[in-house]
Amino acid sequence: MVTQAASAGPLHQLNTRYHKAALTAYLVVVLAHWAEHVAQAVQIYVLGWPLKEARGVLGVPFPWLVTSEWMHYGYALLMLAGLLMLRSGFTGRSRVWWNISLGIQVWHHLEHLLLLLQAITGNNLLGRPVPTSLVQLLVPRVELHLFYNAIVFAPMVVAMLLHRNPRPRERAAMRCACAAAPA
Repeated sequence: MVTQAASAGPLHQLNTRYHKAALTAYLVVVLAHWAEHVAQAVQIYVLGWPLKEARGVLGVPFPWLVTSEWMHYGYALLMLAGLLMLRSGFTGRSRVWWNISLGIQVWHHLEHLLLLLQAITGNNLLGRPVPTSLVQLLVPRVELHLFYNAIVFAPMVVAMLLHRNPRPRERAAMRCACAAAPA
């Protein structure tokens, strides 16, 4: 049985009273990250910049950001934490799609953990000159991270859209005010 104190805790509040605001803030962070990856792809494939100079928007004035495995791991962990913390606010179909995004992010996080451990220890996978993730053995890092971010982002957006426009049964199960007014 859930006590009244537990139901009023910060995580409960995040998924009820503040769910809409938290989802909006989370989406802004995710979109900003996406913009960095898209900017880097544009720098490489449209502007023809060399890979070492194509560092996204923030990486141009702050080049250490692109090479910092701590920063990349921190973002992967933030994504994972956000998906976990905001999960209980979803119901029905939106919960299924949120769970898909979460599952993919678990793998993406593990890939970044592997990269971070290599950076910390100096022992790179298969003797590679730089930290290398498992899938990076097959797909270059820039393209891989565009792909990872896309396959985490797409089901997350589907979840948010379904959450905003729930079926009557899903709406009845919701504990937040995220749903748009019924038509």
